[in-house]
Amino acid sequence: MWYSSELGHNCSLSLSATTFDNESEPILNATESQATPFSYGAGHVQPNKAMDPGLVYDITMNDYFNFLCAIGYNETQISMFSKAPYKCQKNFSILNLNYPSITVPNLSGSVTVKRTFKNIGAPGTYTVRVQSPSGITVSVKPNILEFKHVGEEKKFDVKLKVKKGNVTKNYVFGKLIWSDGKHYVKSPLVVKAV
Repeated sequence: MWYSSELGHNCSLSLSATTFDNESEPILNATESQATPFSYGAGHVQPNKAMDPGLVYDITMNDYFNFLCAIGYNETQISMFSKAPYKCQKNFSILNLNYPSITVPNLSGSVTVKRTFKNIGAPGTYTVRVQSPSGITVSVKPNILEFKHVGEEKKFDVKLKVKKGNVTKNYVFGKLIWSDGKHYVKSPLVVKAV
C-alpha cells in the first residue's frame, strides 16, 4: 500500500530507512567515522519497505502554520501561504511538530514531546523499543499501540530526561523503533543537554 497525503507522503521513506550500508555495516561519514543523523538523516531509503510502512506521522498544512507561528511568523505573514486567514494557535511548541524525528536542542531537566501515528496498513499491535541517547533517559507512554483499522490515529508521549551527572554538552543520538513483528517504524532521537 502506498501512502500519499497532501504533505506527509515522504514520511514512509524516512520511517523505513536503514542506518546500515549495503554490507550491513554502520553508515560512515566523509571522514570514514561512524555517521550520525546529522550526516545521514533517516538513512538509506529502502523502497520496498517504504511501500508498506505500517504507520506514518501524518502532517497537515495547519501543523506547518502552527510551527511558523511558534518561530515568530505573524498571522499576516502566514496568510501569504494560506488560502484563507489563519489564526495562530496559542502555546504550540515546535517540539510537538508531528514529524518523524524528535530533536530537542536545549534539554534542561526534562521535556515531554507529543506525537501521533496514523495506521495506513493492516490492523496490528505495535510495541516500542527505545535506544536512548547517551546520558538521557527516555520513556514512552503508552508503549503499546493497537490499531484496529486503516486511517486510525493514536497519540503517544515521549519523555526525555537528563540523567544526573550527565556532563556531555554535545548532541547525542538514539531512536524509537515501533514494531508489530512485520513493520519496523524508526524515529531518530537527537538531544543536546544544557
